[in-house]
Amino acid sequence: MEKSGKRKELINKQRWVVKIGSSLLTNNGQGLDKPAIAGWVKQMARLREQGIELVLVSSGAVAAGMRRLGWKSRPHAMHELQAAAAVGQMALVHNYEKEFLKYDLQTAQILLVHDDLASRERYLNARSTIKTLIELGVVPIVNENDTVVTDEIRFGDNDTLGALVANIVEADVLILLTDQDGMYTDDPRSNPNAKLLDRVPASDERLDEMAGDGGALGRGGMVTKVRAARLAALSGTHTVIVGGRLPNVIDRLADGEPLGTLLLSDEEPQTARKNWLSGHLQTCGEIILDDGAVESLREQGSSLLSVGVTDVFGSFNRGDMVLCLDREGNEVARGLVNYCALDARRIAGQSSECIEDILGYMDEVELIHRDNLVLSLMPTNVVEMEL
Repeated sequence: MEKSGKRKELINKQRWVVKIGSSLLTNNGQGLDKPAIAGWVKQMARLREQGIELVLVSSGAVAAGMRRLGWKSRPHAMHELQAAAAVGQMALVHNYEKEFLKYDLQTAQILLVHDDLASRERYLNARSTIKTLIELGVVPIVNENDTVVTDEIRFGDNDTLGALVANIVEADVLILLTDQDGMYTDDPRSNPNAKLLDRVPASDERLDEMAGDGGALGRGGMVTKVRAARLAALSGTHTVIVGGRLPNVIDRLADGEPLGTLLLSDEEPQTARKNWLSGHLQTCGEIILDDGAVESLREQGSSLLSVGVTDVFGSFNRGDMVLCLDREGNEVARGLVNYCALDARRIAGQSSECIEDILGYMDEVELIHRDNLVLSLMPTNVVEMEL
């Protein structure tokens, strides 16, 4: 298909998640492709020089471990897969650290399983850690914790993990570097007439018919990439599926060059995130606000601070969804709370500076951060708490 002009959706975007697949990292099973990794890191370092915040999601641990162990084919036994992941992760992280240090960039290893992001408490913990690393100028390198998971190794894929990370950090762009130049109307390996898609809404149902299967090393194919793009789109993130071996591919994408396939989100990032918050989580408790806190939330879009809380009801943990009510019991907002019910009661009405003295620790300055809070369209009387 004919390429469009510059992609404004990628130019000057602040936060990128870059995912690199196994077949690229291991040169189709020949061991870690160190020159290629050096090239991608150099380009990612240039993103950082431009002020772009970066999270790297890297596959390759199992494949790299297979190479080090001398295995020619991917094993089926779970304990062998986990052993390969443990061996390969050492090589992978060491290589990334060495390359990023050439550009005075510190890295951090983040190992996750999908359950970490399904649990609201662990989701908040992961989010806080990754966003803190970004604020410190560190490049988080995220991978599945293949040494301990079960179903994730057998069925999981890092395309999905990349999309979940994009949601966590509220990324503008998710780049899926793969061994194909992009997504085609059909499998180009068997159909020479297949055409490369330029830009398509991630929600387009025709994408399902065009997606194919993964290779021998990678567990994901275009099917998982389409699913990942749709998941990322829920948080307002645009996804690019593009060939990782294209010369200076990351640099050219940052310049807006129409490489690969752009799968567009239909939502603005903040609107999409608020929809996700309001539509997918049940509430576990109630927080009563004073008039000043109500005005601050409604008029200024502020975070909820403990000083504006007059009472706390229910039993909830950090990361649970709670209702925020005014003195008359009308719903003002709902959001993911940073403290459990017991601790929220202890700090209610107290300034943020007092939290550590009262509790002996401080997870967050805010009781509910504004990024994790969605305002109600209009006050409604709350009859009973939804559990």
